[in-house]
Amino acid sequence: MDSLLEQLDRFSEVLAVSRTTHVSTWDPATVRRALQWAGYLRHIHRRFGRHARIRKALEQRLQNQWKQEGDSGPAPAPDLANFQALGHCDQLLSLRLLANPALGDASFHCLLQQLFPGPGVPDAEEEALQGSLARFARCRAAAHMLRFHAYKENPVLQKDSVMKTQAELLLRRLQEVGEAEAEGPGRLLSRLWERLPQNNFLKVVAAALLLPQASPRLQEEELGVGSPKTPGDGRQELLRWLLGKSDIVVAFCRNLPAELLTSVVGRHPELSPVYLGLLTNWGRQLHYDLPKGLWIGTEPQDVPWEELFSRFQSLCQAPPPLKDEVLTALKSYKAQDGDFEVPGLSIWTDLLLALGNRV
Repeated sequence: MDSLLEQLDRFSEVLAVSRTTHVSTWDPATVRRALQWAGYLRHIHRRFGRHARIRKALEQRLQNQWKQEGDSGPAPAPDLANFQALGHCDQLLSLRLLANPALGDASFHCLLQQLFPGPGVPDAEEEALQGSLARFARCRAAAHMLRFHAYKENPVLQKDSVMKTQAELLLRRLQEVGEAEAEGPGRLLSRLWERLPQNNFLKVVAAALLLPQASPRLQEEELGVGSPKTPGDGRQELLRWLLGKSDIVVAFCRNLPAELLTSVVGRHPELSPVYLGLLTNWGRQLHYDLPKGLWIGTEPQDVPWEELFSRFQSLCQAPPPLKDEVLTALKSYKAQDGDFEVPGLSIWTDLLLALGNRV
């Protein structure tokens, strides 16, 4: 047991060093030994996963390492903080080395040879590792594209690079399942809606709808020659799903910030009548409280005046034709109410008066 715990301590140090510039001193033999070490610990995880005493001892050692504030040498790697992590410590090490520019050319070439040895019959563990690394490469490529290619025109998306990356990966996944089955994207989105935190998922959907169109050359490279799918299909699948789910589109329009919704509606006119229709219905739920001089709701779920005004204001500050469409609708509602100019008689009159100096 002592020998095993010592091996664990040593590998934790190797894993911590793998993300630093110290790997510049690693030669190919060091890389091979580190990968063999990781494979050995993965074997330990598989062998002793149901051995309560050994598992508890390893778990305790890992937790103690993570809590220590080491003054000598690199701190223990946070990704190796529990027994379960031993089952994919080879993935952790490989990913860190692949992402570390300090690794020398010869050592990097050796790493690739070890991970992707070429033709042959790899065992199930090797296939699982290579699959994980391939997914990692796609994620890094998507993140790289998102960082360097194309968010200058949309300040809403610039605020959260993580959300942008999630949106890109969502579109990629929709494209993959759509190529396999026509109804696949809708089912995938419904499952995600049921299983993920819904407000966060709605923000990812909005970010995906705002992703810029890729160049034709990049589209061909992404999709492959002869692909039946066309770029933007993921966005169309999102729109189709969203517009076909009345409860979800209501949550989308109610829970997302006004500025973000204005950007999405401006990019996708199909959403404009839905959003405007919801705003109209919400406005008609309010009544004027004469003593207070305010438009108020009768139910707790009613949209307050302040929010209604903020959403209309954001739409009226959008470029044409969205701005013109919204102002035309407000003036039409005002006329239907009697075209009053006196405050307190029609919520549409009061909205137009409040918006007058701000649009």
